[in-house]
Amino acid sequence: MTSSALTLPDAAQVLVARENIRGVALRTPLLKLNVDLPDLNIFLKLENLQPWGSFKIRAAVNAVRTTDSSRLKAGVLSASSGNFGQGLAFAARALGIPATLVVPEGAARNKIDALMELGAKVIPLPFDQWWHVLTSRRLSGEEGVFIHPVAEQAVLAGNATIGEEILEDLPSCDAVAVPFGGGGLICGIGSVMRRLKPAVRMVVVESEAAQPAAAALSAGHPVPVSHLESFVDGMGSTTVLQDMWPLLRQVADQPACVSLAQIIAAIRLLAVRHHLIAEAAGAASLAAALSGQVGSGNVVCVISGGNIDPARLSHILDARRPLLDS
Repeated sequence: MTSSALTLPDAAQVLVARENIRGVALRTPLLKLNVDLPDLNIFLKLENLQPWGSFKIRAAVNAVRTTDSSRLKAGVLSASSGNFGQGLAFAARALGIPATLVVPEGAARNKIDALMELGAKVIPLPFDQWWHVLTSRRLSGEEGVFIHPVAEQAVLAGNATIGEEILEDLPSCDAVAVPFGGGGLICGIGSVMRRLKPAVRMVVVESEAAQPAAAALSAGHPVPVSHLESFVDGMGSTTVLQDMWPLLRQVADQPACVSLAQIIAAIRLLAVRHHLIAEAAGAASLAAALSGQVGSGNVVCVISGGNIDPARLSHILDARRPLLDS
């Protein structure tokens, strides 16, 4: 299905996705945060525990398995900062087909190493050129079916499986905080909430490094924003993709913006209190909840990935400061 036909996944599409990912992606646990907070119960949806450390494996495997096998003979091609690429490379390797991943220069070294370990061809490009590949869905001289990491119906359906799991484990869920990269995760999860429990607040979490979703929600349409280089490599861009905007405005209730310092504190809290490793984007949802931007009640924070550079994690854990602000 082409990007122009994107819709919020329906129940049938999510059911197919759950079958496609069964035995490959984990049904991840929902863990209560070990912190006492007034009028707030925080639950962690631990997608960082997935094979290759990210929720993206759900989307990638479902996308490959819903693509006609005759189209896959030349392999798959995508543009990814790392996590979707790993899921796609994993799915391609299982089928014995080549995978080519275009990555932005400066992508996390550990993610690049993982792609190469999975046998993918990795092509680094400056951010502007990488963004062009992402939006044009092609790269001259490279073959393979282009599978978009965000704006793809099967990708959205794969992400939506997380929403069904959340409601099965926590029917009393009041809000879900979701890190925003391209919008595929919140649109997938949000589709389930709108269909099954529309009162659930869907909070779009961004960092101070880039806030395209907040800008679009404020303006009523996608607008360009500044994008600062930071260690938050799994979220943030220069604008909301046009393909995703009609879906985002259907599911997003409110934006939240967290500082880099708040993200660092959330990474450290997860490691010290729960022995969990989260990358910056993965911890951003928790940072938003701890800052009060998600509201009260039963709040689910999607810990979207755990692929953080070991040296950076070591530096964060060496910090001499309280786990929570007093």
